[in-house]
Amino acid sequence: MAVAAFPSCGARRLNARPWLHAIRASASPSPSASPLPPPPEIDAVAAPPRSDSAAAVAPTPPSFFPKRGQTLELVCESLAFKGKGVCKVADTGFVVMCDRALPGERFLGRVSRKKGSYAEVVTKLKTITPHRDAVEAPCQYASYCGGCKTQNLSYEAQVRAKEQQVRDLIVHVGKFSDKDPDFDAIFKPIIPCDLQFRYRNKMEFSFGAERWMPRDVSSGKEDQMESGYALGLHAPGFFDKVLHVDKCLLQTEAANKVLAVIQDSWRDPKLGLSPYNVHTHAGFLKHLMLRTGRDVNTSNPEVMVNFVTSSYEPNLLKPLVDKISAIPEVVSVMNNVNASVGNTSVGEEEYTLHGKSTITEMLRGLTFQISANSFFQTNSHQAEVLYKLIEDCAGLRGDGSEIVLDLFCGTGSIGLSLARRVRHVYGYEVVAEAISDARRNAKFNGIHNATFVQGDLNKISDSFGNDFPKPDVVISDPNRPGMHMKLIKYLLELQAPRIVYVSCNPSTLARDLDHLCHGLVRWERHKRMLPFEKRSASRHVPTYSPHRMCLLAGALLNAGCYQQNQEDEMLEILLAQGNATGCGFGK
Repeated sequence: MAVAAFPSCGARRLNARPWLHAIRASASPSPSASPLPPPPEIDAVAAPPRSDSAAAVAPTPPSFFPKRGQTLELVCESLAFKGKGVCKVADTGFVVMCDRALPGERFLGRVSRKKGSYAEVVTKLKTITPHRDAVEAPCQYASYCGGCKTQNLSYEAQVRAKEQQVRDLIVHVGKFSDKDPDFDAIFKPIIPCDLQFRYRNKMEFSFGAERWMPRDVSSGKEDQMESGYALGLHAPGFFDKVLHVDKCLLQTEAANKVLAVIQDSWRDPKLGLSPYNVHTHAGFLKHLMLRTGRDVNTSNPEVMVNFVTSSYEPNLLKPLVDKISAIPEVVSVMNNVNASVGNTSVGEEEYTLHGKSTITEMLRGLTFQISANSFFQTNSHQAEVLYKLIEDCAGLRGDGSEIVLDLFCGTGSIGLSLARRVRHVYGYEVVAEAISDARRNAKFNGIHNATFVQGDLNKISDSFGNDFPKPDVVISDPNRPGMHMKLIKYLLELQAPRIVYVSCNPSTLARDLDHLCHGLVRWERHKRMLPFEKRSASRHVPTYSPHRMCLLAGALLNAGCYQQNQEDEMLEILLAQGNATGCGFGK
């Protein structure tokens, strides 16, 4: 698959749709897997309609390329990453992308934007035949909110689609052959989440000077802005349009209780509160962040309310703070002040308006203190499953002799969960506040064999690694751009016995696995399979020999609602390497 060169920042750009070429190739009679050049555009010509419902559909001759604004009859084949439907024009192999189209659905769509040799965006106009696995979306905002595009698809079908997405990326981007007899043993099944709703411990809402009303695609009307202040979620693809919401099914009941009180109060003219206008840069209220934790002693929910404002004016917020602080679950009200014109929710200054400055959450027998801007797994329930999986993948001997290197450690939750079984944990993270939280969490839990260092892992020098012993286990949990090439080269040279790669972006995971498994230079090819199943691990792991690297990768997939930053399901992938790299799969 073609890959663009590295830009100056060092993050490699991928062709984001490798599965698209595979689909188009399968529809072509040519045996070559390479995408063909686009055929010339052809004007639509009149033809007898397929059916009454498709009377406006343009014909689809064999050599076909649609024009912008053209109406087509389409069939959704599958779901792509983030929930876009991969669709084909009826009776052709031409592939288009359509939001909110679901597998098996036949519908009418209008081409709204073209890109390269395919129509990137199609707006769905009318369903002709409904999709498979249809369910009724429980959320009233599901049709408009960008976070929950597939609520009307059964959860089981969502899980299947996500597993297939990661499999395609591992094959086409990671260059692992699914024809290899060991592939199915390497590519483990997805691990679903027991909770489909009310699992998020953090939600961020935005204030708006106007309310966004979604357009009526059937009438051709554009999006409308309605008078009245809004507090809710951004319209898909827009930074300046806010969909007003009264509750969100992803966050906890306690957080929804707080949201309801705020919605009933903040627009009262007597309070004098105004939402921030991103165009005029006037106004006071920018964002509302709600975080939910658990009381250490009672396990009851405790909620932190964080107002992000353009200036520090506590007297303006006091009437609202008095109302929400009366809710028993609210133990913290914070005010982050962000005077810049940017739309970030992280403040330059932070003030405590009520209660304490942190809330607590329990994970793997540890207690974590979470501040307003701390990074913490947004799905606490599934984080328990994830951390147990990481521990199993790490293959710790349990004798307290091993060194763990925790890259992109955040607040240290993964490394601290392993600390009591190893000799020492060394964590690296670029965010200073996260390192402070990690050190505080270590002290709070009585863990003294963990060292956390602030440092940018995208800018490591040749001296990186001199400040800690050679690790037996490396944990890497990068953000969406994945790992920098400098860090990948370091890991290849390090030859650590075990690497556990946790990712929230399967695309960059697959890219990095290609480098880590197949190497940047020619290496000796060797295969050894290590299963994840706990019962059989002892049968297949003969030794932890010093120059054998076993790469274990787990992909955190976006939530069942495809909302950003949600860890809902996990996919296990096991890729074993010999002599530090070059496991040979797909070669």
